[in-house]
Amino acid sequence: MEKKSAKVQVRYFSGYIRNYKALCAELGIEPSLPREAREEAILTAAYEKWGTSLPDHLYGAFAIALYDTEKQITLVFRDQVGQKQMFYAVVGGELFCSGDIDAVVADSHIEKALNKRMLQQYLFYGYPIGEETFYEGVYKLRPGHYLTFDGEKLTDTRYFKPQFEPDSSKSVDDFAKEIEDVVEEILSEERGDTELPYKESFLSGGVDSSYLLAASDAQGANTVGYVESGFDESALARRTAEILGKKISVKMISPEEYFDRLPVTIDKMGQPLGDASAVAFSIGCAAVSEHAKVVYSGEGIDEFFGGYNAHKREIPSDWVYLTCSHIMSEQVVRSLMKDYDPAVKAEDPVRELWDEVQGQDPLAQKLTVDISLWLEGDIYLNTDRTSTACGIELHTPFSDLRLFNVARRIPAAYKFMNEQNKYVFRKAASTKLPDEVAFRKKVGFPVPVRKWLADERFNKPIEEKFFGETSQKFFDQDALRELWTSFIGGEEQYWGRIYAIYAFLLWYDLKF
Repeated sequence: MEKKSAKVQVRYFSGYIRNYKALCAELGIEPSLPREAREEAILTAAYEKWGTSLPDHLYGAFAIALYDTEKQITLVFRDQVGQKQMFYAVVGGELFCSGDIDAVVADSHIEKALNKRMLQQYLFYGYPIGEETFYEGVYKLRPGHYLTFDGEKLTDTRYFKPQFEPDSSKSVDDFAKEIEDVVEEILSEERGDTELPYKESFLSGGVDSSYLLAASDAQGANTVGYVESGFDESALARRTAEILGKKISVKMISPEEYFDRLPVTIDKMGQPLGDASAVAFSIGCAAVSEHAKVVYSGEGIDEFFGGYNAHKREIPSDWVYLTCSHIMSEQVVRSLMKDYDPAVKAEDPVRELWDEVQGQDPLAQKLTVDISLWLEGDIYLNTDRTSTACGIELHTPFSDLRLFNVARRIPAAYKFMNEQNKYVFRKAASTKLPDEVAFRKKVGFPVPVRKWLADERFNKPIEEKFFGETSQKFFDQDALRELWTSFIGGEEQYWGRIYAIYAFLLWYDLKF
């Protein structure tokens, strides 16, 4: 039977607990309880047993707020890699927290004001990096951290950091087998959740989502496509689904639908995001929500195993690695911003972490930074807020800490081998996939926005916003005009700057 705890109250929970059956057995909880009651029972019993070590025993995705009635403290936890969002503010001796930043800002106790420091950092990176947010006094709880608040003092504690310790005593085949075994362990827990009997999966042209579809209980695949050649992965996804004998739904995205969806996506995101794939993902989530409510997605592998070209590049010894997404230099940002603050440096959010990883191999250094900042600040911000807004429960099995604990021990030489990135993961995937899929060159999740933004059939509203009243508050109009003219004139490489600025202007007009 469910046991109510007098010691602790669950004030907030967002996410899912993948290993709930093992926890129920260990904590003496009836696993057949309705899900909400079961999760509350697990969290209260786990806190009573393990205290602030509670997150070490949970596998899944979570943002949690508990109140300890005996100690009269509030505790707020976020999962190790930040799959779920968590924001907070302290006003008048009270802690406000939620996975939805709009819910925090909407409270009447909080004065809504733009944080211009974050605007400057956002222009460097293209996403809201680190613990500050776009709102003054509102903060993001970092992945692998928990807060304690006693009504006066707020303490932020890091309980996890992604530490790489390569083990050269094992072979590629040894690690590939270990990956297979852990993937099977994770997905067997997913299959064992009989309350969620029907699941589908997102599928791109790459190995990550293909392996997930092949190894999981997903009964169908979903992808998006475009008429523009060079950006459309739907043919590769169709081919993979055909090989695996899975049905597939393809949502073709037009530029009109994309730009119509852009304000909705930015609004639900809560903060500006200069990642153009977020809108495509939002359209894909809306499409899949018509026939599935629980959907798998393959996030985490590139950051755990080294999947980006940036992971191969040599970093000069006097540089700081500014994550795999860094869209504007300080010189460019200085030229664009009216109120540029020279004290706000691009390396500020990264510096402490970068100093910590010195002495490790170069790949481990980069992956630590990307897991800690880029993965949660861009990828999970997108997937969590977008799927939630569309009424989908998104499961990301490859983000499970147990898989990271394999990846952290794999030497860099096994991750980049035979001109392949994340080679050892591909080797594991090849047990479920033909080589043509397992060793397929990484395509990513490209969107033809760079083409559409330069097309006068679609870009007039963007141009109007670019030079409108809001833009004039923040940006030097001559510098902005030079950027726009260069882009329209054929300098396609500037599209990311254009998109990021437009996303901010859209967000500001929606929120202020």
